[in-house]
Amino acid sequence: MIELKSAGEIATMREAGKVVAAIQAATREQAAVGVSLKQLDEVARTVIHEAGAGASFLGYQPTFGATPYPGVICTSVNGVMLHGLPSPYRLRDGDLLSVDCGAFVDGWHADGTVSFTIGHAREEDLKLIRVAEETLAAGIRAAVPGGRLGDIGHAMAMVGRGAGYGMQNDFGGHGIGRAMHESPFVPNEAPQGRGLRLRPGLVIAIEPSLMAGGDDSYRMDDDGWSVCSGDGSRSVHVEHTVAITEDGPVILTLP
Repeated sequence: MIELKSAGEIATMREAGKVVAAIQAATREQAAVGVSLKQLDEVARTVIHEAGAGASFLGYQPTFGATPYPGVICTSVNGVMLHGLPSPYRLRDGDLLSVDCGAFVDGWHADGTVSFTIGHAREEDLKLIRVAEETLAAGIRAAVPGGRLGDIGHAMAMVGRGAGYGMQNDFGGHGIGRAMHESPFVPNEAPQGRGLRLRPGLVIAIEPSLMAGGDDSYRMDDDGWSVCSGDGSRSVHVEHTVAITEDGPVILTLP
């Protein structure tokens, strides 16, 4: 079932979105050579606690998850595309890091992901991040009342694939609200003009992921959570929670 949200419910989700943005800012500020992924998770826990919010990810176990999720953020490094665990791994110069986080306020969730480099950045990594952000922006622009769900995926694929990057469609965006994952599934690539009609009150997380090698394959790591590029190439993931309104898309996970 797809639940359309009221203006008041969207306003509460915006408060959760502010917490997500604060987590992203704090972890980005603290991420440096020698800092462990587990330390970044502790930073995120502090932000959530001080905001009086809840952690959407902690203890979450979808069908593909091997165990209940042990952290409050996903920390995906280099060839890990999605759902990297906040492990004792210490960041190294030149690493490419994606931080995915979710928070809830008064039972309403928001979800977002940012990707950035550590220390001295590779030009190809900066390009990958830039194109991923442009891909996400294209999807958000397509999230308008009267459009179709497929318009979002089509817009994103035109940018991501147009730049020669690999895209997978098994892990994509989703509805969000009272639960972190709700219907509908929001594909990263889809036919234009097809799928669910977009209506005001629909709130979705749009989250493309790109693989630098241009291949679409991926594999699950032995930890049962990390989704890695099949060819080992570096990957990025970006995401915003977006409300569809009469006036167009509104991003709920901005600072």
